[in-house]
Amino acid sequence: MSIPPIPALPLTREAFAEREGAPIAIPPVRIVHIGLGAFHRAHQAWYTAQADEAGEWGIAAFTGRNATAANELAPQGGLYTLIERSADGDVASVIPSIVEAVDGSDLRRFVELLAATSTAIVTTTITEPGYRLTADAQPNLDDDAVRADVDWLSSNLTDAAPTAFDGGPTTTLGRLVLGLHARRLAGSGPLAVVPCDNMPDNGDFVAKGLTALAALANPETAAWIADNVSFVSTSVDRITPKTTAADIESASRLSGWLDAAPVVTAPFRDWVLSGNFPAGRPAWERAGARFVEEIEPFERRKLWLLNGAHSLLAYAGRLRGHETVASAIADETCLAWVNSFWDDAARNLPDGLDLDAYRASLLERFTNARIEHKLAQIGMEGVTKLRVRFVPVLLAERAGGREGAAGIRAIGSWLALVLSGASLPDAHASQIEAALASGDQADEALLRLVDDRLVEDPELIAAIRAVAAESTTAAA
Repeated sequence: MSIPPIPALPLTREAFAEREGAPIAIPPVRIVHIGLGAFHRAHQAWYTAQADEAGEWGIAAFTGRNATAANELAPQGGLYTLIERSADGDVASVIPSIVEAVDGSDLRRFVELLAATSTAIVTTTITEPGYRLTADAQPNLDDDAVRADVDWLSSNLTDAAPTAFDGGPTTTLGRLVLGLHARRLAGSGPLAVVPCDNMPDNGDFVAKGLTALAALANPETAAWIADNVSFVSTSVDRITPKTTAADIESASRLSGWLDAAPVVTAPFRDWVLSGNFPAGRPAWERAGARFVEEIEPFERRKLWLLNGAHSLLAYAGRLRGHETVASAIADETCLAWVNSFWDDAARNLPDGLDLDAYRASLLERFTNARIEHKLAQIGMEGVTKLRVRFVPVLLAERAGGREGAAGIRAIGSWLALVLSGASLPDAHASQIEAALASGDQADEALLRLVDDRLVEDPELIAAIRAVAAESTTAAA
């Protein structure tokens, strides 16, 4: 006689504790996160759950662009199901480290937590354009939201603790300046800011931008930030596609919980950090995180080999009719392009990074067809991604007397997609539209958005144009 399955129950902390036969233990908030999305839940929240054996490091996670994730997770007490999806099957677990899921527009709660002595760390996953900084790490004052934040902060950062937030900051760095100003006034001591987005030397980049923004609003707070806030650079890695309706059904079947916001991710994960934590941190190394003195080689390895290959497939593979990473990498032509780019990148990386093993692991991950990593998702924000994933390798190859064909392929394929009117959401959309309106020089204007140096070499721009023309013809 078969035993019927246990019916799935709504996921709450009370129900989870009852089913597990354990008392409800909610860690205190010591980490504030900005950018409550699937990647954060698959990466930093997972690492914290594995490392926090004593239950001392709760996360209050604030949404970025909209409140959807908070609305889904708040009724669940921050709990969610994480499904690790390998080629061999799925393994589900419930992650307890997020103890508050908050709408990012709730400035009152955000400021309260930033001003609390117990808060030791602020982490961010808001994508590269979300910082709204120029290439030289300055606040982008051409951005209406940045200018509005500067105006509001300049008028409202006084010697009294902030209590009114109407019309307050809407950008991440603007909100951080407000929260850190409140922390300074509260005398709550130092903390660490840990950006977890794919940008070279992201800690230093955010440090410069945040301090510059604070200086425009309140010089005393800017000086306090310089003396009391550490900025930790990171390299983060875990493939995490967008959750689908089928994933929600799988989570219920695997875990026995009705979960509105499960996350599907690949088993492989990596986290490299460099910097100080003046108010303490979880023992993330228990979960495999690495703390290093020099992070740049790890950043470049990941940005070029993993992210670069993803973007190459997102543009060149899409032009060949592919929709997912697994489909594109199974195409021998796309695979050859990826290996060619990896060869170029490897020539410009230092020794000691075990690149052969890293490349083999990437191929294993890319070919996992059970992870539907959509090329359309990867292809967003092309201007920013091309700048850091291809331009440095391509220019280094050209300086070494080599063609850099794989980098040319990636940039030319992106150019072909943009010129054809393909949907490629980008924070630089207005500049892309202006470039497209420039007539016969549209391709040159688009390349200048990425990097002026791409059009200074006549042979290089000719090669990029040739790939774009070839790709457009093939797509037609």
